Amino acid sequence: MSTAVLRTEVRLFRREPGTLFWILLFPSLLLVILGSIPSFRQPSDDLGGLRTVDVYVPVAVLLGLIVGGLQSMPQTLTGYRERGILRRMAVTPVRPSALLSAQMLVYGGASLASALLVLAIGRLGFDVRLPGRPVGYALALLGAVLVALALGSVVSALSRTTKIAGAIGSAVFFPSMFCAGVWAPVQTMPHTLARIVGCTPFGAAAQALNQAAAGHWPGWSHLGVLAMWILLLTGAASRWFRWE
Repeated sequence: MSTAVLRTEVRLFRREPGTLFWILLFPSLLLVILGSIPSFRQPSDDLGGLRTVDVYVPVAVLLGLIVGGLQSMPQTLTGYRERGILRRMAVTPVRPSALLSAQMLVYGGASLASALLVLAIGRLGFDVRLPGRPVGYALALLGAVLVALALGSVVSALSRTTKIAGAIGSAVFFPSMFCAGVWAPVQTMPHTLARIVGCTPFGAAAQALNQAAAGHWPGWSHLGVLAMWILLLTGAASRWFRWE
């Protein structure tokens, strides 16, 4: 991958205040709002003695990944294809694959930065314990980033225009937020629903992050679900993606 392409994509990314806000700042802002509710800072028997703000830290972490992977990256890639940028790059020494790799690094890096900011605010602002299994948490987080980027690549592959990318991205975005626990943390879902959600990419990621945050190694079943989705989505994106 050309470092010049990566530097260019980073500069373009920094010029998008809306994208910066929704990926980097919105998840942390949501955590601050929730943590400011007094009842959310009290232990709950329904959550196994945890506070609501505790269980929403992994949710806020996933939110930044979902926004970056499903809303922002597909719009950018589809816009490049729509304007003929990828077609013109195909006849230069810089291959379109270099641009795709740079996009994944930019949005993946932004998602990880958002996750670190959420963890820092949770710890410093609301005394949320840092993950008890940091290596397991990092592994689950890496899997979540990869599955978000793979799913975003599929959205890009299926979209001929930015309008279509926005429509498909939104159609996938809201179910992904539900599975990640934005509206109801996985811990509060009925057992059967939680098992079904655990078979989805972000449901598995949420449960793996929750386990690592509580000091347990993420369940291999959840990590296996993440790995399966990464392979399936990457294969689908590779098969369906077109440069023109």
